Amino acid sequence: MLKIPIRIIQEIQNAKQASDIYKHLQAAIELEHSTIPLYLTALYSIQPNSNQTVAEIIFSVVREEMLHMVIAANVLNAIGGSPEVNKPEFIPTYPGPLPMVRPDLTVGLAPLSMALITNTFMQIETSIDPEDYPAKPVPPALRTILEEEYKTIGEFYEAIINKITELYNHGKLTIQPRNQVFNEQWFPKTELFEITDLEKAISALHLIIVQGEGTTTEWSTKVCSLNGKGGNQFTKKFSPFDPENQPAHYYRFAQIVKGGRLVPDPEKPGTFVYNLNQPINLDSEKIYPLVENSKAEMYPEGSRARRLIDQFNYSYTSLLNGLHKTFNGYSDYLNTTMGVMFELKLQAQEMAEVEIKEGPNAGKLVAPSFEYQLLRA
Repeated sequence: MLKIPIRIIQEIQNAKQASDIYKHLQAAIELEHSTIPLYLTALYSIQPNSNQTVAEIIFSVVREEMLHMVIAANVLNAIGGSPEVNKPEFIPTYPGPLPMVRPDLTVGLAPLSMALITNTFMQIETSIDPEDYPAKPVPPALRTILEEEYKTIGEFYEAIINKITELYNHGKLTIQPRNQVFNEQWFPKTELFEITDLEKAISALHLIIVQGEGTTTEWSTKVCSLNGKGGNQFTKKFSPFDPENQPAHYYRFAQIVKGGRLVPDPEKPGTFVYNLNQPINLDSEKIYPLVENSKAEMYPEGSRARRLIDQFNYSYTSLLNGLHKTFNGYSDYLNTTMGVMFELKLQAQEMAEVEIKEGPNAGKLVAPSFEYQLLRA
């Protein structure tokens, strides 16, 4: 679980004006981005024409992390801030902690494995106490207890929603459709839309929460009391699915661990089960043995491996520059930026053809390093 220090939540709660929230939405953009290199490295390690369902699951999460970046940028722009993504410090150092969160979860770039899914991906995406639906046991390490001094990423976004609402209602924050990004070619308008008012801002940020953690609905039931006065009893019901009827990220990855699709349990209405009749299997024999936590400096200058790494990092930096341009007044540039995503995949596939012949990584294949590279003039 990503543990957000409570001091950050308190800073948001103590905000007096819109500008006090800018750095927190900027941090949200950085956090949403920081998981993408992890997921892409795992995705790139899948050999062509294999593990296709697993690849689809990972890519679907990557797509939504990109969506969450854009949403956070749209909200930041709408309240008067300006996103910054084209700077070296925007990229975390791997292995290491993710931005803004407690550094007790160290993450790194590695080829796909069941251990990576359970010990890293599901740890990133879990909430305080995730539901353990039947199919096969989930390792106990996945069920963590939240210390009092930390909050979840969902609670972080809820704090931002509450503060934006408070400041808006007190006339200390305005919301205008400034530098908004929306593009139905990549994201449907039910997920990505202009932030034109408070309601749209709340809906957009709430989508990030439910896609990551699932949905909770609350309804009231009329109850009777002995003095003749009626009352309401509030009931909450949790669903591991988001509004698009897709499992939240934690449960999406859990399908790979459990070995089946998450579906409503026909024998127990209101609960869910990983259906082994709709199997999702990870074939570990079809995973490239990529170098873990690859860095450009690992490969000799002038070697094919180094040239490929540098080329990838140039493209990756171009992606960040493109996103920065997209977020700061050139929304149509998103098409070009998303095109670079596919270019990165092709470059990663070419890297996976190069085997390291000597040294501690002998026998492994060259892997992307996701480092900021100054672009050539």
